[in-house]
Amino acid sequence: MSARTGEKAEFPTSAGIFFGLGLGGFFDGIVLHQILQWHHMASSAGFPTDTIEGLRWNTLFDGLFHAATYIFVVTGLVLLWRASRRRHLRWSSRLLTGTVLMGFGLFNLVEGLINHQLLGLHHVNETVPVAHWIWWDLGFLLLGAVMLAGGWVLWRSARDGSPANREGFQDEF
Repeated sequence: MSARTGEKAEFPTSAGIFFGLGLGGFFDGIVLHQILQWHHMASSAGFPTDTIEGLRWNTLFDGLFHAATYIFVVTGLVLLWRASRRRHLRWSSRLLTGTVLMGFGLFNLVEGLINHQLLGLHHVNETVPVAHWIWWDLGFLLLGAVMLAGGWVLWRSARDGSPANREGFQDEF
């Protein structure tokens, strides 16, 4: 209970989800766009990466994408900070881990459905034959669904005070 308000010190679930959205986007942009160079933000949408002009546009779109993921992380930080400043807290690491996994998985699902499937802006691995792109895209969606579900189970068990949560899984932040 908070000494000032008498309210329970709830973990800010939205903070973890925003962190996960941002980290999912950074993983996608850094690992898939830059390190592996499997695709860029609009590499299948009329901006081929084998021309200087196409690469310039994709670099701009990738930068805008990174700016959005940066905003997600900053939003998560602000929400977490504001909650921590208002109350005496004792939060479980499982709450943070679960919500970050939910956000990361949600990123994969939304980005995969919208950018890969609906808009066709790019696909997960454009270095393989076109006929194989769908399998990489489906794997990306499956990974997102598993992360979202696993994160939800972890968050729910920690939030509901499961026996595992009461047996030493608490960390102070």
